[in-house]
Amino acid sequence: MRALIVDHLSTDYSGCTVREISEPSVGPGEVKIRVRAAAVNFPDLLMTRGEYQHKPPLPFTPGMELSGEVAAVGEGVTRWVVGDAVVGGAKTGGFSEYALAAAAAIRPKPERLSFAEASAYNAAYITAYVALVRRAQVQPGEWVLVHGAAGGVGLACVDLAKTLGCRVIAASASDEKLAVIAKEYAPDACVNVTGGFREQVKAITGGRGADVVYDPVGGDVFDESVRCIAFDGRLLVVGFTSGRIPSISVNMPLIKGFAVIGVRAGEYGRRFPEKGAENLAAVWALASEGRIRPRVHAEFPLAEWQSAFDLLGHRQVVGKAVVRPDQ
Repeated sequence: MRALIVDHLSTDYSGCTVREISEPSVGPGEVKIRVRAAAVNFPDLLMTRGEYQHKPPLPFTPGMELSGEVAAVGEGVTRWVVGDAVVGGAKTGGFSEYALAAAAAIRPKPERLSFAEASAYNAAYITAYVALVRRAQVQPGEWVLVHGAAGGVGLACVDLAKTLGCRVIAASASDEKLAVIAKEYAPDACVNVTGGFREQVKAITGGRGADVVYDPVGGDVFDESVRCIAFDGRLLVVGFTSGRIPSISVNMPLIKGFAVIGVRAGEYGRRFPEKGAENLAAVWALASEGRIRPRVHAEFPLAEWQSAFDLLGHRQVVGKAVVRPDQ
């Protein structure tokens, strides 16, 4: 089979090649999946550089999220049969024609979603769900400021927050991306963060500020968010795509009465397995009912994997870029 292999770590993907390797053998409790689509996530890029917290031994195949069809089942697997359309993934493996997954770690593909859409919804929407529902305990009518709104986890938050009845401010540094978001997801307001956004957010919320700030960006965006969050607000720390991990003087949360809350969706599910299962079920149900709409910006055959990576790395994507190993 063909697979994207990382032989050595490099900042310019020079250690990555697509080549023929042996198909994996399915083991007990596993399923082998014919991969139809694999979404590109920032951790995939970081792992090729050795900059992610999970560092798989070399050589490895990246690809955390995938969708496809069951090609074989291992001993003891009764839930799945060959031909079932499924979604799931692991820390690696998606950018290949066939991948292995634990039988317990996959779910039926929502019928309303294409294979590309199905590969692109789970991680982003689980992150948004844990952030908004579990950590912020968001309420209908609250103002939610979503930074990085054009990215995978940002757009998922815009979509989910609207579904939950919140008033949403989509924030990005690109008017072009904001126009796409406004047209397809109808947030209550859009803000270009270039040159600052504090006064815009204050004006939109009637001087109150945002009740919830969803921040996968960090850096200057975090710093200014502190200045436009409402009293009793919740500032959700999701990531640092800006490259700078910010810090805060604790007198600010004290004086302004807000909370800074870390969001690690995967770790939340591992620490609280029952709640983790509930999160997966809730997001799957929302997708199956058509209440959330993952956006696939572009699809690429496996041979053009670097174009997909570059699209994400250069911040040119609205939603998700997807690799199609079946092409």
